[in-house]
Amino acid sequence: MSAATTPRLPPCDLAIIGGGAGGVLAAMQALRQATTPLRIVMIEPRDVLAQGVAYATSHGEHVLNVPAGRMSAFDDRPADFLDHVVATTPTGGPDRETLAHAFIERRRYGDYLRTRLQEAVAASPALLQVVHDSVLELDARDDGATLRLAGHGALEARGVVLAVGNTPKPLPARGAPQLPEGHSIAAWDFDAVKAIPVDADLCIVGSGLSMVDTVLSLADNGHAGTIHVLSRHALLPLPHCHGPAATYDPAPLQTMDLRARMRFLRAAAKQAVADGLPWQAAMERIRPHGQALWQSMSIADQRRFLRHVVRQWDVHRHRIAPEVHAKLQALLDRGQLRLHRGRLDTVMAEGRCLRVTTHTRDGRTDEFDVDYVVNATGVEMRAQTMRNPLLHDLLGKGHAQAGPHGIGLKAARDGRMVDAEGNPQPRVFILGSLRIGCVWESIAVPELRGQAETAVRELLATTPA
Repeated sequence: MSAATTPRLPPCDLAIIGGGAGGVLAAMQALRQATTPLRIVMIEPRDVLAQGVAYATSHGEHVLNVPAGRMSAFDDRPADFLDHVVATTPTGGPDRETLAHAFIERRRYGDYLRTRLQEAVAASPALLQVVHDSVLELDARDDGATLRLAGHGALEARGVVLAVGNTPKPLPARGAPQLPEGHSIAAWDFDAVKAIPVDADLCIVGSGLSMVDTVLSLADNGHAGTIHVLSRHALLPLPHCHGPAATYDPAPLQTMDLRARMRFLRAAAKQAVADGLPWQAAMERIRPHGQALWQSMSIADQRRFLRHVVRQWDVHRHRIAPEVHAKLQALLDRGQLRLHRGRLDTVMAEGRCLRVTTHTRDGRTDEFDVDYVVNATGVEMRAQTMRNPLLHDLLGKGHAQAGPHGIGLKAARDGRMVDAEGNPQPRVFILGSLRIGCVWESIAVPELRGQAETAVRELLATTPA
């Protein structure tokens, strides 16, 4: 429907751009904090809220990567998700303590967010309107912003929260656009992955969490074909381990350079094992300090981290459920899952197969034939290449600038978007993946809920009653 035939939206006090987990968390905070009948508009093109990349799956084999007891949407109610899980688990199921340490189906987290949003709407004096549309332009001012929507035209907002979520990377291979239809699949297209024939050979490009989802779906189908996994480092995510965090003091890390920090953490992991704890206890100790550690690094060390350390960090920091890790290991042990260390060069149709060509680190060329290629390379981090008209508009007009190292957008410490001249936009806040370059840890629920609460509190504090 065109803007000419779609009713214009009346002005609002708060516009939330994006209806994934981050946008829903912001909406819940606005509804909870509102003391007057504010008008809140959430703009999301998809039909169902809280179904961004992480929680869009409908398949039971995809589980959270964090135990239920640590996934609350609210800082002041740390057991809230666990309460929801207990309340929605059939009678005779696991007890509360068992559920607190369980890795729950991811689809249940989306249900949880939608349930809590409905409850917040019912209890708030504010009004939430969900508009299924896309924002193409945003012009920021000191007193708010004007948004231009694809279908509804202009929308005046006193404050904006930008929570556009994640954008998948394209398959990084020559020949990818010419592959036969249906044989190149995005890992986030969960239904297409489930439809892969059980006897097919395939190559998954990328060895992170999206690869794990793909392998779990294949295993759930009883897949019998060979599963090749290709990545530059061929490192798989490591497992969680139940237990307390280590007790060392992380404060000295902030004054160290990158090399010293790595030595410190290796020593902390060894000491944890010597003390009878798993090595994971050393990582748990610094979990709340991720943003401070990133921001205390020099720009040069941040670059070194991104070039040399990031994959090691990812597999140790972004861990998976022990039972999921055990499934991957079993597939490796029997030779059905095969790891390849190298860089993807080309993917070409060769008869009825796809020929995958890679370059290894020692300069060799490797080739193998498969029936399908799955793109599990993760999220696009550079705003300029996200194929998002709104981000292109913000950068082109100078309302925003790229974040450190070109990652996301630059934001002030409190989350306000920074323009091309270095000035924070007073009425536009960023949350989630767009802040990775500034704070690094920015997409897990603890960071999202904190960013959402701060943004809403600051905007509502300066919104006229």
